[in-house]
Amino acid sequence: MSSVTSLLLALAGLLLVSGTTVAVLRLDGVALGLLPVRALLRATLQLSVVALVLRGVLAAPLTVLAFVALMLLTASITSGGRLRELRHGRRLATLAIVVGAGPAIGLVLALRLVPLEPRYVVAVGGILVGNAMSASTLAGRGFLRTTRVRSGEIEGWLALGATPVEAHRDIGREAVRDAVVPSFDQTRSTGLVTLPGAFVGALFGGASPVEAAQFQLVVLAGIGLAMSITAVTLTRLAGRNPQLPAALSGPGGA
Repeated sequence: MSSVTSLLLALAGLLLVSGTTVAVLRLDGVALGLLPVRALLRATLQLSVVALVLRGVLAAPLTVLAFVALMLLTASITSGGRLRELRHGRRLATLAIVVGAGPAIGLVLALRLVPLEPRYVVAVGGILVGNAMSASTLAGRGFLRTTRVRSGEIEGWLALGATPVEAHRDIGREAVRDAVVPSFDQTRSTGLVTLPGAFVGALFGGASPVEAAQFQLVVLAGIGLAMSITAVTLTRLAGRNPQLPAALSGPGGA
């Protein structure tokens, strides 16, 4: 079987899986349309481009920083788009992801937890930025949702003289907790319930099980830090806005 034929069969199989996902959601009345299929097609295109770009990046170490910066930009745009209804949501998402993923990546590299080679920097950077993006979206949407439900409580605190930060503190903490707990649950179950992608990928790349496990542990620790800083940063900044309760009736993204 030729490589082209194998590729076409693989794509057809992926579309079948994604189409089944659409069918399941539609049967349950979840209005996402063809989003799973569109997301897969977009991922296919992006991964194809990234695969070509990485060939040059890995051959020229100085371009790694630019590639990580591109990942940060893309993650910020994606998360910011999900937080349009949150006042200044785009700015908050960008700042939170940079503040969350940047130090986590820097600490992992500074402690030499992975070799300072382009492929490791790109791999760790991509994983941590992606999870920081998820934390930003989850924390931001949770913060906005709870603020809408408890807007009367917030306005009451403000009327009593509380600062915006004080009025939103419990809501922010709840949003952070909801954003990061699933990740820590996955970390707790690693090896027993799940075999994470970094571990499996390292094995497929020729690493020994011990080396793969070490890399996965580094990734899990980094994810926890990146997601926590991102979620805390976003909710703290969002909670400083004294106009937030009054802005709940309509979109306020900047």
